[in-house]
Amino acid sequence: MSKRDYYEVLGVPKDADEAALKSAFRKQAMQHHPDKNPGNKEAEVKFKELNEAYQVLSDPNKRAAYNQYGHRAFENGGGGGGPQGAEFGDFMSDIFDQFFGQGGGGRQRTQGGRERGADMRYNLEITLEDTFKGKTASIRVPTAVTCETCTGTGAKPGSKPKQCGTCGGYGRVRASQGFFSIERTCPTCNGRGDVIDDPCKACNGAGRVMKDRNLSVNVPAGVEDGTRIRLAGEGEGGTKGGPSGDLYIFLSVKPHHIFQREGSDLFCRVPISMTKAALGGEVEVVTLDGAKTMVKIPEGTQTAKQFRLRRKGMPVLRSSDVGDLYIQVQVETPMNLTRRQRELLAEFERESSGETHPESAGFFDRMKGFFDGFGGAGPKT
Repeated sequence: MSKRDYYEVLGVPKDADEAALKSAFRKQAMQHHPDKNPGNKEAEVKFKELNEAYQVLSDPNKRAAYNQYGHRAFENGGGGGGPQGAEFGDFMSDIFDQFFGQGGGGRQRTQGGRERGADMRYNLEITLEDTFKGKTASIRVPTAVTCETCTGTGAKPGSKPKQCGTCGGYGRVRASQGFFSIERTCPTCNGRGDVIDDPCKACNGAGRVMKDRNLSVNVPAGVEDGTRIRLAGEGEGGTKGGPSGDLYIFLSVKPHHIFQREGSDLFCRVPISMTKAALGGEVEVVTLDGAKTMVKIPEGTQTAKQFRLRRKGMPVLRSSDVGDLYIQVQVETPMNLTRRQRELLAEFERESSGETHPESAGFFDRMKGFFDGFGGAGPKT
């Protein structure tokens, strides 16, 4: 099945700026989020499609590649676009070189093989309470870091890599075929630009070793589901002393068992008894900060009625503004009645009239009028 155009997925024109992309993504992501559509496979597929489109178009380099090559730019060995069997990183590096020279891609390689480390992703699940108060989370990230023994050169301490005789230290070789000149990765040094006769024993000549790192992530109050936090230089270590990539923390917020969030506002459904709805009264509710507050229920309150508690919602990210909390009451029909309760309700029903149930009376009056419009004998044919 062919993929849809990313701009079509987000519903934006090709010249849409960053703000328009973000707005379109956020609006549709909230609509199709799996938490709001439990069991809906179509919504789940749509949500993944939106994420994929936004990840590409929100990155200037990837967007530039997509605008020229389309989906082929992100296919491993994709027909017609990238080299057969090539890794995504190498293919994208070639594309970025075309657009931006040697400084463009996520993996930046210079003459001699000094290469920037890859960016990494870490998924962090947090609670709604964490987004309300903010928190400092400790995470453990396994990644390739620069070998301390050889300082990333890959050579045994006291020795040095030798310049590759095939490419002269450039890391790439050029061959002419007729009118065309083709450049490819040097087969002798695999693009490093040098060769190692006596490799470092700590990293076996790789210049990097795998290591678990403990990092602290500051999660500010007001963040939303899908927020991305960038930790500069905390990604994969570079080769031959190259700079490290970045680590991106993607936040996902667990569904709450009481509150639902929409932007900076919170919503909470509170069941009340039939008698309290009819006679009025008060209910005690707990806000997300743990405080208790009383909500006054007027006489004759109907189900789905909302009561607004100002500034009891979520803090707005990097702002002093605070959203509201909306209490939506749900009138509960009594169950498992005793004989006496049944008698009292039956008596109440006999004493009821259109004044006590104006909505029901009005509906049935409209229904009767509709029926009488057909002459009382149903529609004519």
